[in-house]
Amino acid sequence: MVELTPKYFTTNEVSSHNTTDDLWVSFLGKVYNLTSLCEKYKGDVLLKPIIVSAGTDISHWFNSKTKDVRMHVDPQTNCIIPYCPNGRFVHIPPPYPDSGWANDFGLPWWKDDAYSVGILSNKTRLIKIINTLASQEQVIEVCSEETMTEIQVRYMKHNAHAGSYTWKYEGRNLDMTKTLQENGIQDEDDEFYELRMNEETYLHAIHLYFNDDLTEA
Repeated sequence: MVELTPKYFTTNEVSSHNTTDDLWVSFLGKVYNLTSLCEKYKGDVLLKPIIVSAGTDISHWFNSKTKDVRMHVDPQTNCIIPYCPNGRFVHIPPPYPDSGWANDFGLPWWKDDAYSVGILSNKTRLIKIINTLASQEQVIEVCSEETMTEIQVRYMKHNAHAGSYTWKYEGRNLDMTKTLQENGIQDEDDEFYELRMNEETYLHAIHLYFNDDLTEA
């Protein structure tokens, strides 16, 4: 049974979740769904920096070594406090003592894995998938870290029966447990860039053959 929950996400997928009713962000290589956080703190002014940053990468808010919010020295007090150039946000304490500050929320949201939904892809690729039975082709964006099975799941929105096909590249069956690169389908984006060629014009094509199609040996 194919797992339908993706493990990797593209920046385009993250950017599509950009409203308070459906709010995702990415930071430090992971993707987080903060929709429930928005619901919990609805109307709180501390949500504003998060809402403004919906669908984007906010890694610059955090220290990549400590995985915590970046800190700096307050020029007025000389105290070390969280660095929030976009404004203080949810779970960040006030810069000065405040009797109204409630810190009984448990883990701050950026340390709570319950909000994590997956990994942000380091590199995405465009591939062309040709359905030989229906004579249809689709160009889809995939994550370079994904196996062919995971890419198959992505393709299912175009063809719900994608699992009933044999996937081939240049006439040979693809190993569905391996990535594109591991299957010998090289990522040539850098070469195309150096040659000033449009990589979308020269996409690798994967052919799908329906398993009951007796015309294909």
